[in-house]
Amino acid sequence: MAGRINDEDVRAVRDAVPIDSVVSEYLQLRNAGGGNLKGLCPFHDEKSPSFTISPSKGFYHCFGCEEGGDTLDFLMKVDHLSFSEAVERLAAQAGITLRYEQGGYGRGSQQGERTRLFEAHRTAAVYYAEQLQGPEAGLARTFLQERGFDQDAARRFGLGYAPAGWDHLVRFLRGKGFSDKELTLSGLAQESSSGRPIDRFRGRLLWPIRDIAGEVVGFGARKLREEDNGPKYLNTPETAIYRKSQVLYGIDLAKRDIAKAGRAVVVEGYTDVMACHLAGVTGAIATCGTAFGGEHVKILRRVLMDNSRSEVVFTFDGDKAGQKAALRAFEDDQKFAARTSIAITPGGMDPCDLRLAQGDEAVRELVESRTQLFEFAIRSVVEQHNMDTAEGRSAALEEAAPIVARIKDAAIQHEHAVRLAGLLGILDTQFVVRRIGQYARWARERGARPGAGGAGLDGRSA
Repeated sequence: MAGRINDEDVRAVRDAVPIDSVVSEYLQLRNAGGGNLKGLCPFHDEKSPSFTISPSKGFYHCFGCEEGGDTLDFLMKVDHLSFSEAVERLAAQAGITLRYEQGGYGRGSQQGERTRLFEAHRTAAVYYAEQLQGPEAGLARTFLQERGFDQDAARRFGLGYAPAGWDHLVRFLRGKGFSDKELTLSGLAQESSSGRPIDRFRGRLLWPIRDIAGEVVGFGARKLREEDNGPKYLNTPETAIYRKSQVLYGIDLAKRDIAKAGRAVVVEGYTDVMACHLAGVTGAIATCGTAFGGEHVKILRRVLMDNSRSEVVFTFDGDKAGQKAALRAFEDDQKFAARTSIAITPGGMDPCDLRLAQGDEAVRELVESRTQLFEFAIRSVVEQHNMDTAEGRSAALEEAAPIVARIKDAAIQHEHAVRLAGLLGILDTQFVVRRIGQYARWARERGARPGAGGAGLDGRSA
């Protein structure tokens, strides 16, 4: 057994790492007066910050859910760590060597599983990055160059290459003291038909996927060779530290700029995130092999401080698939207080293609030319109907009205009701206004969202 961590060392770890520096890795903080800081609580959904930190005392307290404690309590709660794992993580950050009551100096033989998985990924990321410079990785470097990414860009995002052999990483990590069980649990290896662990990623270009605190929790791997029979992109499987529904690629790099500018830009892929950041759109992030959903919303809400002055911009291709994806963007029950907009890329190009074809300025202009998401939804619905017939106009009204009814600001709702009447060619504007009012009233009476059958998009949260 590893034994109990020396009490003196625990106190040293608590004192060495200020609580505000730890908490600020997870949520945006602002001055609360009296030397305190506040932010949106990461432990329950709220729209007004009630999560307060006292840096001088080293404690946090939420006046909404009553959660509270010190730096270690925060890490244990937010990252689901054991006490020893939380101490070990802060000790590593502070450069403190821990003493175990039954094991002398250094780390124990049975560290927490999550801590070991983080270490395995951190070590693997360094290994893969080194492999990207080797002769076998020529195809990977060519892939990047053809998309406008040089070596500096690869280093900035920590890109790597997985050798094509069966067990290069497995042998390397074994040499670093990791067990076969740990390699399999981490998702870095998988069992072969003979039961032996082999590398999960082979002969592929790799993007390290980091959580909001900057820890590598997984990888996204792009195939490079025709003989590779696997999917175009292969991601880390679900593990104790990686849940694709709870991770946003690039959030570790983007979080400060998102908070500062009050704007997040959601793109569709790893190369799109890179292209945006290199073009100066440094608030760009992407999901990892899954649709944008409620857990992603929670992450961004904490970074944006969830106020009505902030904005989330979704970018999608201009084709039908891209428009369909845009119309799904806010069907989730979790919503923002922030304004939501959409930027449609020209000619079906994604931001990476756009930057390559037209330069950095075109990427910046794409984001600046955004349209409010509910306005896009209304227009998309109207365009599906024949406005030259009374039946078409009526059908468009019944499909678009629930969308307008979801706009919470009464003045904005009225303005878009008038606009909708104009789009439909209905001269009796008040008829359209009243119809939208009916949908809003029915929804309030049911205690549900208006227009469950419609596109389901709006510009603000409830």
